[in-house]
Amino acid sequence: MVMFQSLDPCLVLFLLNCKKTHFLSDKYWDAISMQSVIVFVLIGIGRNFELVLYLKCAMMDYQYFLTHFNNLVTMDIDEGESSSSGPISTLNSLFSFTSPAVKKLLGWKQGDEEEKWAEKAVDSLVKKLKKRKGAIEELERALSCPGTPSKCVTIPRSLDGRLQVSHRKGLPHVIYCRVWRWPDLQSHHELKPLEHCQFPFTAKQKEVCINPYHYKRVESPVLPPVLVRRHNDFVPGHSLLPFQQLVEPNMPHNVSYTQNGFSANQISPSSPLSNVSSPGSITSNNPQSPYANLAETPPPAYSPTDENNTNPNNNQNQEQSLTTDVQPVAYQEQPFWASIAYYELNSRVGEVFHCHSTSVIVDGFTNPSNNSDRFCLGQLSNVNRNSTIENTRRHIGKGVHLYYVNGEVYAECLSDSAIFVQSRNCNHHHNFHPSTVCKIPAGCSLRIFNNAEFAQLLSQCVNHGFEAVYELTKMCTIRMSFVKGWGAEYHRQDVTSTPCWIEIHLHGPLQWLDKVLTQMGAPHNAISSVS
Repeated sequence: MVMFQSLDPCLVLFLLNCKKTHFLSDKYWDAISMQSVIVFVLIGIGRNFELVLYLKCAMMDYQYFLTHFNNLVTMDIDEGESSSSGPISTLNSLFSFTSPAVKKLLGWKQGDEEEKWAEKAVDSLVKKLKKRKGAIEELERALSCPGTPSKCVTIPRSLDGRLQVSHRKGLPHVIYCRVWRWPDLQSHHELKPLEHCQFPFTAKQKEVCINPYHYKRVESPVLPPVLVRRHNDFVPGHSLLPFQQLVEPNMPHNVSYTQNGFSANQISPSSPLSNVSSPGSITSNNPQSPYANLAETPPPAYSPTDENNTNPNNNQNQEQSLTTDVQPVAYQEQPFWASIAYYELNSRVGEVFHCHSTSVIVDGFTNPSNNSDRFCLGQLSNVNRNSTIENTRRHIGKGVHLYYVNGEVYAECLSDSAIFVQSRNCNHHHNFHPSTVCKIPAGCSLRIFNNAEFAQLLSQCVNHGFEAVYELTKMCTIRMSFVKGWGAEYHRQDVTSTPCWIEIHLHGPLQWLDKVLTQMGAPHNAISSVS
């Protein structure tokens, strides 16, 4: 409580004049102790000017003041006024103070980032930088002269690496790059530190550089088009390259993911947790993978089997025909990058959610508004819901954060309980069996799809025929369960046995496959009613 020892006489005269002209209601004036000096703060609400706050000075009994103040708050609520314009909010705004340093730094704020949130983020930063001589000045220099070299501006790294600003947690360099450079920034995966930065976030040192001009934004890679033959006719004496279709196991394997990646005993010795060995190779070293036999360099669509054909003119004509008889099929981004369906056991509940925003949160809360970046499962009803499902739904909490950046899809577990993901693209990258289920604990983030790897697989599968390309449709669907897992380590063998789960369909890759399959025509292996 703020206490004043003395008052400006002009203010007292103003208040007395307000009473004389009936500017104040009698019901408020009667509450004044004649032995006290009172400060009045007035705001206009509806037809009457209402007394919102009065602060008692030294002579007034504290309990007396508290009683009358609570009565006024009750009056405010009883008269149907919004709490956002009532006494409490007025009290908060009245005594809020923005320092000159914060105001100056906010002058370089970019875009329409939420004003209050940005102010709190900058205020939190200024408090940390004040302890370091010259840090605020260096940050101001970097923001005012973007083209000139600047030093690192660092803050201490927290235990989990994140910074909380007004009930929102995020990585510090992402927060301040969003405030001062890229308002649409979604994730740290979009940022890459410059070479001269001594304390980048990726270095995991005790200090983290938050200078927004020590980071650059990673551009989305342009995927090369897939070359598909215009006609799918068999050439005499030639055959399609073989494709081995994978037999699905009865129960999926299980692996657990941590902040340090997958444990060593869960990874194939031929597959380190790094990216694929070379940009031109996307083949799997896992013999269980249906793509294990794909050639590293895509071969021609048909391989000759007639060894007696040695006429150089014929070979030249065939090569020219193959070159001119292909149709490039390019990847195109879709208006909705994904759609999400929610299931309880084997029944779909509610409508399909279309992901327009590149950052989507699926949680267990009950917000009924049609937010483009939030899918609330708590508001969905199901008459067939049992007690197990009800209990599981209560533990979904903050759920999962899905974001699509630079052709990659990431899943971050925001819930206190783990989530379980089955992604064939992710499993292929880590040399797991395609049906493996990955457990993502709270606070961990995992890449669950990569467009570039999918593009390389697609370009190779085209040479193995229609069936090989069609098999990739399974890679465009990702299943994810909340709280409860499934697989060999659980009594639930299938995702449809889990109480609460979602199915994510990736629109861009599916649309790309559709165009390629349309160009390829029908499969070569004809099917009949007796086959």
